[in-house]
Amino acid sequence: MTIGVAVIGAGMAGRAHAAAYRAATSLYDSNLPPVRLVSIGDVMPQFGQQAADRFGYERTDSDWRRIADDPNIHAVSVVVANHLHREIVEGLLAAGKHVLCEKPLSDTLDDARAMVAAADNAKSVARIGLTFLRNPAIAAIQKIISSGQLGEVLHFSGNYWADYSSDPMSPMAWRYKGGPGTGALADVGSHISYVAEFITGKPFASVSGARFVTSIKERPVATGAVQGHSGATVSDKMEAVENDDYAGFIADFGGVAGAIEVSRVAAGHPTSLEFEVYCEKGAARFTQARNGEFQLVLNEDPYGQRGFRTIQVGPSHPYIAGGLPVDAPGVNVGQNDQFFFQNRAFLQEVAGLPETDALPFCPDFRDGLHNMEVIEAVIQSGKAHGANVAVPASTPSYLKAGK
Repeated sequence: MTIGVAVIGAGMAGRAHAAAYRAATSLYDSNLPPVRLVSIGDVMPQFGQQAADRFGYERTDSDWRRIADDPNIHAVSVVVANHLHREIVEGLLAAGKHVLCEKPLSDTLDDARAMVAAADNAKSVARIGLTFLRNPAIAAIQKIISSGQLGEVLHFSGNYWADYSSDPMSPMAWRYKGGPGTGALADVGSHISYVAEFITGKPFASVSGARFVTSIKERPVATGAVQGHSGATVSDKMEAVENDDYAGFIADFGGVAGAIEVSRVAAGHPTSLEFEVYCEKGAARFTQARNGEFQLVLNEDPYGQRGFRTIQVGPSHPYIAGGLPVDAPGVNVGQNDQFFFQNRAFLQEVAGLPETDALPFCPDFRDGLHNMEVIEAVIQSGKAHGANVAVPASTPSYLKAGK
């Protein structure tokens, strides 16, 4: 058996998937079948060819249907604009491909529900990429909390600051289209939302106090193609920004309180997912700026010595031992490694290999729908001037035993 892989989308996250498939066979035991890097798909052939050349893929395709029709391709990552997900994913599943779709699952709940139905009816694997679940430090904090060492969770505070939209001359693109909640909240807020559930061990019950702010009201129209967050030559024509640069809300995790803020115009924060979680017997915190470590405080320490201690991730923490080439204490990890672990887990399932505690399988499309239902509840709270809005009951797979 050989697993032929393809990536649809040659932007920043698409390149992360392309590199992850290339690295996958070098992580953990060599029990995967051979992986063949077949195609990078992108509607802009020059971007697709650049990524194919860079990561060693055989070709590029400007039409995703060629990937769907190729019998030598078995597993595909879909990493394109949100509104394109449904058509491509449904077409790939109908063609019998295994699919790993980037978050958010789609741009509307109706499309997301249709994608869940397509996944339920497919014989192939359909998974969503909730990449920060693969961060060793975040996973280590989750294990400490789930072990009971810190007692019951009391409250959670999280934010995701990014500055990729801070320049008002950054060109108009699809990510600036759509109503409130489809901007910073859907982009980076979706990440901190599932991380909040993963850490507290509880799904969202309701949200309230939602507020959206569009700080940069209009952006110039590009004269050429725009790829990811990169710049482009712009014209004198301006278009209105339709969605949020900042979003904030209060969360209720079934008795555990929380507060979440996100921004794409936070100057000085290229990408900063951060959180603090407070428990009966101590607390923990993490910042993406220091990916290879987390901080922990234990109330059992003498009061005069009580404070956050820094712990570097290493072989005793998730994903490191046997996963990285240098799986030794003090050898750091980064966000790229999260994609490596994620795509390796996806290929593990595609190959029919068993799930392990060390490498749990990727979340499913129902988890992706739940993530979108959280975002929708925040949107409705904002429309209702901060009113409390219930989140449909769900137990995401990453909250179940062994995850």
